[in-house]
Formats: sequence, structure tokens, C-alpha cells
Amino acid sequence: MEEKELMDQEEIYSKVLRAGRRTYFFDVRSTKAGDYYLTITESKKFTHDDGSFHYKKHKIYLYKEDFSAFKENLDEMMNYIIEEKGTEVISERHQKDFKREEDVLVENSAEKTSTESFTDVSFDDI
Repeated sequence: MEEKELMDQEEIYSKVLRAGRRTYFFDVRSTKAGDYYLTITESKKFTHDDGSFHYKKHKIYLYKEDFSAFKENLDEMMNYIIEEKGTEVISERHQKDFKREEDVLVENSAEKTSTESFTDVSFDDI
């Protein structure tokens, strides 16, 4: 392979973001003309019942002429989500293993109320 073709396949600059079962790769690569572009790859690990695993990967190619509009749309969408739903993660998957402080307080309050009402019974009424 020629040196130039090798250069086209090389990563110029890379960052990795691990997020649970997902890993995101941000890679700056070079075009044949020597300009740079960005690839964003999501890699998700799947484990089979027998313990073996495989990865599914999805890749986005982002070129400089699209950076500004892409960033504006991404910022707008992320801001919308945060404004509408806040930063707390809400999902059944997360909730079954996680109790919010407010939920624990409500449960404790309910237990206390039911216990108090039971102890307020007067045996003189019988």
C-alpha cells in the first residue's frame, strides 16, 4: 500500500467516551485531498447466554462544511431535552435499581403513618 493510502486510513486525533455498555469513538481522519473530517462511532456490547459477546457499531461521518449546522442542531436538541426533562435519567431500566430520595421519604412517611394509626387504637372501644 502506498504511504498516502496508509495516511488516509490513519486516525489523526482520537478520543474515547465510555458510557456503560456503549463506547463512543471520536476520530479525526484525513481525506484523499488532505482535509480533515470527523467520524463518530457508537459501539455497543451484546452478551449471549453462553457468555460470548459481539459488538454492534454505528458510524457517522461529519465533514467541515456541516460542522456549524450539526453543532447548532445538536445543541438545540440537547438543550430542549434538559429544559423539558432535566438532567436526571428516567427509565424503567434505571428506576428498578435506583430509588430517588423523594421516593424513600414517601415510603418512610407511609410506613410511619400506618404504624401510628395502628398504635392509636383504643382497646376501651372493644
